[in-house]
Amino acid sequence: MNKIMVLGATGATGSLVITQLLKENKEVLAIVRSAENLPVSVSESNQVQVVEAEIAQMSIDELALMINECSTVISCLGHNLTFKGIYGQPKKLVTQAVEKVYKALQLLPSKKKIKFILMNTTGNRNRDIPEVVPVSQRIVIALIRKLLPPHRDNELASDFLRQKISQDNPLLEWVVVRPDGLSNEGEVSAYDIHASPTRNAIFDAGNTSRINVANFMARLVSDEVLWSHWKGQMPVIYNRENKGG
Repeated sequence: MNKIMVLGATGATGSLVITQLLKENKEVLAIVRSAENLPVSVSESNQVQVVEAEIAQMSIDELALMINECSTVISCLGHNLTFKGIYGQPKKLVTQAVEKVYKALQLLPSKKKIKFILMNTTGNRNRDIPEVVPVSQRIVIALIRKLLPPHRDNELASDFLRQKISQDNPLLEWVVVRPDGLSNEGEVSAYDIHASPTRNAIFDAGNTSRINVANFMARLVSDEVLWSHWKGQMPVIYNRENKGG
């Protein structure tokens, strides 16, 4: 089967990922805590299978059965911006989900290879390549790492892919997508993809619309040339600036 599993499907970006996948005529398996939070256009689509469950509570065996139907897993998981969401459990929500997907893959008798696309942030540096990070950004990120567990979770999740999965894993290929300052727009617009940030993520953040992030992720699923170009990397996405006027 070639379904696309979407984790965090009821989030602001996750639901847009599904709509973009549907435009690509993909079948989707959405794992959600509450189906009521899905847009009607998604929940009523005959191309979307909705499973109400919390990824943190699912067993490896349950997840393996679902992944066996899928060719790609897209994670838009994130922590709710409440005190409990930021400082409560699970503090490693995203990291644990990535690890669980990999453990589930190891249970499949076919040992097939899947794609894994992880939504992350420009505040997380790609340590596989020399990225020049401004001193001011490094200082603030060091504080954020200590004070805000969700940022550390983002770092650990990408570290697992970089270090544990690496570049030549027989079961999983990955791309970590790093948007900058997220915004809500109604339509896909022009955007640019870079290997590394071109701006200071703290003091000169760019703009990235959620629907552009969703569009790029859907293209990674469908476009093998694009996937081959970015697999094993942490591309940064910015809305294209209008230099006219």
